[in-house]
Amino acid sequence: MACTKTFTASLQPLSANTAEPFHLHTFDLQLFNQEKTEEATPKRRDEARKKGQVARSLELNSALVILTAFFTLKIVGPYTYQELTGLFHFIYDSHFSAEFSVNFVYALFLTLSLVFFKTALPVMLAIVIVSLVSNVLQVGFYFTLEPMLPRFERIDPIAGFSRLFSKRSLVELLKSICKVAIIGYFIYRFILKEVLDLPKLISADLADSFAAVASLTLDLALQIGAVMLVLAGLDYFYQRWEHNQSLKMSKQEIKEEYKQTEGNPQIKGKIKERQRAMAMRRMMQEVPKADVIITNPTHFAVALRYETGMAAPTLIAKGQDLVAQRIKDIAQENRVTIVENKPLARALYATVDIGGQVPPELYQAVAEVLAYVYRLKKRLS
Repeated sequence: MACTKTFTASLQPLSANTAEPFHLHTFDLQLFNQEKTEEATPKRRDEARKKGQVARSLELNSALVILTAFFTLKIVGPYTYQELTGLFHFIYDSHFSAEFSVNFVYALFLTLSLVFFKTALPVMLAIVIVSLVSNVLQVGFYFTLEPMLPRFERIDPIAGFSRLFSKRSLVELLKSICKVAIIGYFIYRFILKEVLDLPKLISADLADSFAAVASLTLDLALQIGAVMLVLAGLDYFYQRWEHNQSLKMSKQEIKEEYKQTEGNPQIKGKIKERQRAMAMRRMMQEVPKADVIITNPTHFAVALRYETGMAAPTLIAKGQDLVAQRIKDIAQENRVTIVENKPLARALYATVDIGGQVPPELYQAVAEVLAYVYRLKKRLS
């Protein structure tokens, strides 16, 4: 349980005229622990991504779609004009005086459908490709239906009213006003520049007038698209910043997340303590089975066991200080031979783990100790 820390202070009167000491306010440090000042953890970002909460600018998508649509129209414009002209000639020349029948409607429908796909398909295909590429570049390859799931809070009038007057809504309003003002300024400049050439179209041929108006319209649309693309780039960086701010966490949230993922440190400490205690009990139960206890004599104790068929003697217990003393007490209770050999005890303690075998470089020293123990047991028997 977290402890609440408080700081209080008082100032004693500076003169005899001061009636009572001045007390400072008490501050609860846990309040600062709830402020969202920490960067979001990878787990928090992954959870937000699964819910569809990603840094994505719709303005960037719109700008790229507009630029792509009008740029494609500018490229395929002559082809589209030729197809539409051919369609009108076909309708008025071939079907204007034709008898209205099922075959007439069927042929007209096929002709209109074919011309529609031939003229609209390049633009539509370009828009779809650019939209997909724009989204992939912003958020990567990820598909989720979480944002489309029905939620009752979305139709809550109180929540909707609060969202209407929220900080985000205010920012979006300011962005829209700035966008309209900037785009309007560029439209005004374009019209002011081209307005003197418009009267010349009155005396021009219809086809030339149509081509000139279409060219002016496409140029204006491309300029507006370029301005929108610049504004969308700024909006994208703002969306990334706003997304990072919305994902920030408090110190308490980070602690709770760590407890959920890694486990409570206090509980983990208790588990490790019990595991060590159980391992210690198992090790002490093996001490009576040892052939010899090699000691430092006071700081280290190592229990060795050797049976026929073993490749080398096995270390079944070891300890330092209090654990070493406990090993020696159990050895004495069970009449296990204790041999004092300071260098060998230190070497075995440092190089061999419990359950491990004696290394080859210590074979001779250990063999001498075991030979002494066997001679001693034979003499006593």
